[in-house]
Amino acid sequence: MARALEGVKILDLGRLVPYQFATLLLADLGAEVLKIEEPTLGDYGRTLGPKYKEEAVAFLICNRNKKSMKLNLKSEKGKEIFRDMVKEYDVVFETFRPGVMDRLGLSYESLSEINPRIIYVSGTGYGKDGPYVQKAGHDINYIGYGGILGVTGRHTDRPIIPGIPIADMAGGGVFPAFGVLAALLARDRTGKGQQVDVSMTDCMAAFCVLPMANYISNKMNPGIRTLPLAGTAPCYGIYKTKDDKFVASGNLEDKFWTNFCKALEREDLLELQFAAGEKGEEVRAELDSIFQTKTRQEWVDLMSEWDVCFGPVLEIDEMMEDDQLKNTREMFFTIDHPVEGSVPQIGFPVKFSDTPGEAVTPSPTFGQHTEEMLKGLGYNDQQIKDLNSEGVI
Repeated sequence: MARALEGVKILDLGRLVPYQFATLLLADLGAEVLKIEEPTLGDYGRTLGPKYKEEAVAFLICNRNKKSMKLNLKSEKGKEIFRDMVKEYDVVFETFRPGVMDRLGLSYESLSEINPRIIYVSGTGYGKDGPYVQKAGHDINYIGYGGILGVTGRHTDRPIIPGIPIADMAGGGVFPAFGVLAALLARDRTGKGQQVDVSMTDCMAAFCVLPMANYISNKMNPGIRTLPLAGTAPCYGIYKTKDDKFVASGNLEDKFWTNFCKALEREDLLELQFAAGEKGEEVRAELDSIFQTKTRQEWVDLMSEWDVCFGPVLEIDEMMEDDQLKNTREMFFTIDHPVEGSVPQIGFPVKFSDTPGEAVTPSPTFGQHTEEMLKGLGYNDQQIKDLNSEGVI
């Protein structure tokens, strides 16, 4: 069965997990993704973070279904090879600071002259223009500028850093992949490629729909009740159980909160669903004491008999063994790697009835497909040997 993106060819200059995740999504759907790696170190995501055997676990998870080619884009011969490849590819995906590709002579303008159908995706922290264009940053900075950090920690006295890098995975991963798909559809209509500029900070600002709605509503109608999604309302929060684990209550709607209170045999709390200030603290403290009377599993079992928004807060090892995720949704599996052995993987999260995403090959070894790619361009064995000795590959 053909996968959705079979026939789409992507030159991937991205490095590190967020951008590896972007092209992983496309590769799982059948796109041919060729990682272009600097000949000495390659994608330093290969060694950054905890290792499996020789390479980083995260790298082995995020680079299945891809190929790897060593190529020095600072050398003239390397640029020449890259330009030749652009003629036959659909997408260039780069994640350097703005201006780097221009200085290399590999800008969108120059490559679109070679191939007018090329889609040129640039993933950056702040975008390719504006006063922040050359600022350094990491996830914490992007969610800081983008409004996400500012709406956390209302009950802890300071913003809370999320447990995963949201800007990296969404702004560096999901949105660039989305941009590629949209640009491919547009090209089907127009016959022309385009540049796609993805700022992780922009993506975080776009996520702030509810905080912006709350702000605008309060400005127009001071004191209006807004959705309390930051842990300040009794109905929407995290509670510690007898066995020092946690459960999550998300009972925003009246019907769910009513059932929740009935399950606790505390219908006296019905009117205190959104209690704020000192009263809210009292109600949350009361719920804390209630949940300390049973273990997490006991509460999960009890609440399973009621129509409520309630569940456990799972640790990673527990999540990986969760029956819904592991067995029903098939979100975890292993793949055989020629060096690393059997490597755990995270499944493709979107399920298609006819063109499913799937794992076909493990992550490539460094430069594994260099010779294959060069021979496809017409280079012979001696020329390839010369390119290697000259530091081009």
